[in-house]
Amino acid sequence: MQLPAPTAQQPPEAGPETEPRLQPLRPPGPHRIRVGTAGWEHPSLLACGRFYPADCRSSTERLQHYASRFALVEVTSTEDEWPSPEVVQAWADATPADFVFNLRVFRVFSGRSIPVDALPMTVRAALGAFTHHTVQPDDLPPAVHELMWESFLQALQPLQAAGKLGALQWRWPVGFAAAAPARVLLDDWRARLTDHLLAVAFDDPSWFHPGQAHATLEFQKERGLVNVVEDGRLQGVHATAAHWEVTNPHLALVRLPGPPGAGAGADDHPHPDLSDAELENLAMNVRSLSQRVLNTHVVFDDAVQDRAQRHAERLMRLLGLGR
Repeated sequence: MQLPAPTAQQPPEAGPETEPRLQPLRPPGPHRIRVGTAGWEHPSLLACGRFYPADCRSSTERLQHYASRFALVEVTSTEDEWPSPEVVQAWADATPADFVFNLRVFRVFSGRSIPVDALPMTVRAALGAFTHHTVQPDDLPPAVHELMWESFLQALQPLQAAGKLGALQWRWPVGFAAAAPARVLLDDWRARLTDHLLAVAFDDPSWFHPGQAHATLEFQKERGLVNVVEDGRLQGVHATAAHWEVTNPHLALVRLPGPPGAGAGADDHPHPDLSDAELENLAMNVRSLSQRVLNTHVVFDDAVQDRAQRHAERLMRLLGLGR
């Protein structure tokens, strides 16, 4: 899988010598560990009617209520929908000063196809006459790819200016194997995005099979890429063992995906909540991880009703975190 590398700017030489120019998330203090969920408006959550008061009807009102309960959210919509500066500014305005947004990057940036209609108008205009309904990453000339990056980062400026932009999150698909072309591409992104925290998750098993895991973690550490600690086994997902390792001193990111097939509807609740013992073990691991890094983010990604929010609040109580 090949993606065009950014070309409009001349990035510094990539690799271990490149020192990311990162600013610590602010403000420092009581939220060194932040707990939240992936998204705040999925249909099953809204339909269950338990998390939001009846008078929370708009997206802004829901975000304000969510931010009164949690100090972190993972924005999932930016993976499939191009963010507008106006919407991002509204997110910044609706949340307290200590709130942090982690954002999934637009799916084309992680090697996935996207419907043409999902591209911003400036990009569609730059593509010219395009006869397919779906855009593959290889369809994008380098100049268009660079235009997309510039537009994407510009849309996020309100969060960055407010000190509320956390990590940009990549999920690389199966087929993006642990080989030289993939490493070169990751070096390109690291060199281009030196002012941002980059969190990287790999779906291709080649990155973390027993003979490769150490090399992958060292690769991430040398480039300041945030290792995503993702252990789906806790919620019944068939996954490889999580690697509770810190690869960037600014941030550790722990994600708890929900059961496979969850979220089909408001009444879809096939799995029980996590037990006290399971959450206590998770809290112990999070505490241990947090001693090795400035900021620790824990995200429950579960689209069944309000289960992610319940788990997040129970974990916060175990960690002694207030809101």
